[in-house]
Amino acid sequence: MTCEDYGMARLAAPELGRVRTLVGFALALALPPLLEWGTFAAGGDFLAADVLLQVAGVVAVALVGGLWPALLGALWSSLILNYFSTEPFGSLEIADAENLLTLVIFVAVAVSVSLVVGLAARRSREAAIASADAATLGELARGVLAAEDTLQGFLRHVRTHFGMAGAALFVQNEGDDARATGPGTWTMLAMDGTPSASQGGDPPGRGTAGDGDAAISVPGGLKLVLYGRTLTSREQRLLVAFGSQLAALRQRQQLLASAEENRRLAEGNIMRTAILRAVSHDLRTPLAGIKLAVTSLRQPGVDFPPEEEDELLGTIEASSDRLASLIDNLLDMSRLSGDAATAHLGPVHWQDVVGAALRGMPSENVRILLEPNAPPVQADFGMLERVVANIAENAQKHAGSTDVVVTSAVSGTLGSFPAGELRIRDHGPGVGADGMVRMFQPFQRLDDAGPSGVGLGLAVARGFTEVMGGELFAEPAPGGGLTMIIRLPLSTGVRP
Repeated sequence: MTCEDYGMARLAAPELGRVRTLVGFALALALPPLLEWGTFAAGGDFLAADVLLQVAGVVAVALVGGLWPALLGALWSSLILNYFSTEPFGSLEIADAENLLTLVIFVAVAVSVSLVVGLAARRSREAAIASADAATLGELARGVLAAEDTLQGFLRHVRTHFGMAGAALFVQNEGDDARATGPGTWTMLAMDGTPSASQGGDPPGRGTAGDGDAAISVPGGLKLVLYGRTLTSREQRLLVAFGSQLAALRQRQQLLASAEENRRLAEGNIMRTAILRAVSHDLRTPLAGIKLAVTSLRQPGVDFPPEEEDELLGTIEASSDRLASLIDNLLDMSRLSGDAATAHLGPVHWQDVVGAALRGMPSENVRILLEPNAPPVQADFGMLERVVANIAENAQKHAGSTDVVVTSAVSGTLGSFPAGELRIRDHGPGVGADGMVRMFQPFQRLDDAGPSGVGLGLAVARGFTEVMGGELFAEPAPGGGLTMIIRLPLSTGVRP
């Protein structure tokens, strides 16, 4: 039974009880004379048979209407038996002491049966309500343990269960909380329904928790307020049990938030440590090369031959480019780690972005074999250019004297949408299955990657690809090496 089903059944229970009680009173008045008439019609003249038949009628009334209709039926049956079945007939007088004893025993038995049946029916109803309450609390507990519920979802369960118009959860503000307007003020954490008290009162969420129609304090400085009607004492006790479940849910959410914050702090510490390592080694190396070349060129009285001067200037240029690339990757990784990278999507053709990304790179060992009429993909041009440039630079480092081949195709899907792929393949030494996973993590350099770079290029490439709604993955290349695959959804031609 769901909370909604139980809430409807609980609200309908009082009306059903009144109907059964009225039916019970009607039976208490109508059934005894009908049974007496049936006895006369059958030709019976034994008082014992009449008494047993009337006892059965009282039991039937008790089963239908409960205690009070059964008591009325017992008294009414005793009068009918006295009037019609005991001498002198047609009178309420009793001439025979044995008949008097029979009627007294009948009334005692009928009243006792009525009490027992009424008590059993009441206990049965209480057991059914307790079972439904336990089932509801069990369902809520499972939701809390499985982390399948939110505060608003929990409040919806509570509101529906009690048949209320609204439910709200408040937290008491700290004395030094900037949101507080004074001591004892409250802030609404979650709400479901329409929180307006049936008897007026302050509206919630404006410095107070509102009057409401029912409220309980929840551990952790919380207050659960219901709006719509006044609860019975049993419902108030059940609401306290709901509050305990709510406290457990709130505590679980706080623990999850704390764990997530600790994870972010740990990632931040790893990032800072890696940046310090990069600054201490990878950034100092090109700076040292620039410093050495500039110092050599500025030596007084030293004239370098044109070829040596050109070599020193080339060192300065190469070191500057390396330094700029390292700084760009560090800044991009910082944006991705802080969720500050935003893509401006639009139609992008592979040939345009590949040409821009490979500009300035050595092109002797790069073969571009793109489909001439390939449809555009949905991407951010600047981000995609960085992705292709980082992957191509990584491929050239590992390709050695072999070619780097760039191809495109319409292949695969992203969700239910067709996608376009750009494949960048090298025939270098390749990597193992474990290396294919580690290469996309920040500050990861494989053993054969050489001293250049801090291991951010592929991490930035994957991060930018995912921000654009695509995916980047690697697979072994036929004949050895590695193929990097960029998969992005095909463009619809409309900017989002």
